[in-house]
Amino acid sequence: LLVAFVFASCAKQPTQEITNAQAAIDAVVAEKGDVYAPDELKKLNDDLQAANDEISTQSKKFFKKYGPAKEMLAALLTEAEAVKAGIPAKKEAAKNAAIQAQTEAKALLDEAKALLDKAPKGKGTKADIEAMKSDLAGLETSFAEIQTAIDGQDFFGASGKAATIKEKAMAISDQVKAAMEKVKR
Repeated sequence: LLVAFVFASCAKQPTQEITNAQAAIDAVVAEKGDVYAPDELKKLNDDLQAANDEISTQSKKFFKKYGPAKEMLAALLTEAEAVKAGIPAKKEAAKNAAIQAQTEAKALLDEAKALLDKAPKGKGTKADIEAMKSDLAGLETSFAEIQTAIDGQDFFGASGKAATIKEKAMAISDQVKAAMEKVKR
């Protein structure tokens, strides 16, 4: 009985469970979880590390109990599947946000061009108008990069580029509006 008890207490490490958990995390990464669910991916990796620490602690003991580690790994598998299942929705939301930002940037760019055409022309404003036209031409070139980023599925990059274009187009519009107000007075 003593020999049977000793062999029973030498529990087998959950190597298959660890392999399955790592594969589940790798599947999340393959779905671009590092881009669309970075916090969840970090939590999964932290949970895997905690399970590995528990296994390491138990492996040093004479009477090993891998049950808690196995439960941690099973929970990790479930959570990884949930994260993986949620990534397409997050990707679609990022895509929609990028397209919305692109539309807003285009509207502000068009508004800035229209205002610049109506800008008061007079002595000393020619250089300013030419500079603004040059800035708008640069923004139009940058605007094409938004679609390239969307096509490459870099939705966050596209949103960032659109935000920059919107900001610069608004600045040009504000300058033209200020000049128009000054002329009206």
